[in-house]
Amino acid sequence: MSEARASTTAASPPTTWRTWGGTVTAQPTAVHTPASTAEVVDLVRGALERGERLRPVGSGHSFTPIAEPIDAHVRLDLMCGILAADLAAGSVTVAAGTPLHELSPALERIGLGMVNLGDIDRQSISGAVSTGTHGTGAGLTGLAGAVRGLTFVAGDGTVHRVHRDRDPDLVSLLAVGLGAYGIVTELELDVLPAYRLHAVERPEPLAAVLDDAEEIAAAHRHFEFYWFPHTDRVLTKRNDPAEDGAGTPLPRWREHLDDHLLSNVLFEGLNRLVTRLPGLAPRINQVSARALSRREFTDASHRVFCTRREVRFVESEYAIPRASLAPVLRELDAWIERSGEHIAFPVEVRFAAADDVALSTAYRRDSAYVAIHQYHRRHMSRYLAAFEAIVAEHDGRPHWGKLHTLDAERLGRLYPRLADARALRERLDPAGVFSNDYLDRVLG
Repeated sequence: MSEARASTTAASPPTTWRTWGGTVTAQPTAVHTPASTAEVVDLVRGALERGERLRPVGSGHSFTPIAEPIDAHVRLDLMCGILAADLAAGSVTVAAGTPLHELSPALERIGLGMVNLGDIDRQSISGAVSTGTHGTGAGLTGLAGAVRGLTFVAGDGTVHRVHRDRDPDLVSLLAVGLGAYGIVTELELDVLPAYRLHAVERPEPLAAVLDDAEEIAAAHRHFEFYWFPHTDRVLTKRNDPAEDGAGTPLPRWREHLDDHLLSNVLFEGLNRLVTRLPGLAPRINQVSARALSRREFTDASHRVFCTRREVRFVESEYAIPRASLAPVLRELDAWIERSGEHIAFPVEVRFAAADDVALSTAYRRDSAYVAIHQYHRRHMSRYLAAFEAIVAEHDGRPHWGKLHTLDAERLGRLYPRLADARALRERLDPAGVFSNDYLDRVLG
């Protein structure tokens, strides 16, 4: 079931690399594209002999410098596809470089579906899992919660295969691994029989949603909402499993109108306008929030989860205790109004169940996620500082791939097992083959 792709062990010449949001720019000394675990072993052993450092990189969709190379990049684009599937056991083994937007249709073709997904599917499966990517669902974990096992190459070039049936503690530490322990080459994941979701999206008052957010989230398999700063309006999204044969997808014209022309083409134009004239943001948000209309449709799960994101932005996201959601949003609203800051991008709110993944933002805590965004051509430093000050009062844990300023000292107070993660890193990568400045900052 794997997709055959040409193998190459040759390194590409140095090139300029940028994250999707333009937050990090680097010039790796080389870009390696191995096509097998054995080739990754050769790369790691060669780097160890030469005293070089390697960073695995996926789609570059993180906003932090988590994938920034000191020396060379390792891209797993040639390691792609479903390697094995056990429909009865509800599991698949996937090559680490598989992009989510290719994995979901491939699963659907064999009658399977991901347990949960975020709203962007441009990431590779290993990058998404390793950085703690999550979707929304009060009873569902992030992607790392579905990891049954991993194959990875450690800093000494040895191959390790771990499984939660045999090594539950190791899987807990390795699942959200930040690329700090080694290069993941395969993942075994929990999956479900292919399913469809019934989606209901509609505008609602912010106050009413905040008052009942936990109850609404508990009543639906997936619930999220987008708040438009400078307004009292939100767009809510409720997704629930659909019965066989029930419901229809969005008409093609409506999908093109909503998800391309309005959400991308027009939204890009509005953000360019606000970049030149920031004072227009409140008025534009008021009009946009009032123009939102209800829509209802049913489609394959991955086509409901994921949306087109062509407008480039930068983002920070923190996980907080669910009871803190209303206070955090109200404090953020008050700061925006008194600061004079003009915010044209919606604030996104999602939910996740507690898990036992050591570096998961939902580690042993049912969580709400608050994500702030800013158009990539505008400065975010003041907005980010205020946001971080607010969530700090609620023990907010930052998404590893999204903008934050926390270091190992602060993170050690938020993650009970950070010291265990640091010790495992020292054991599996004693020479620092996979290190960079970001990992040194967050892990110590």
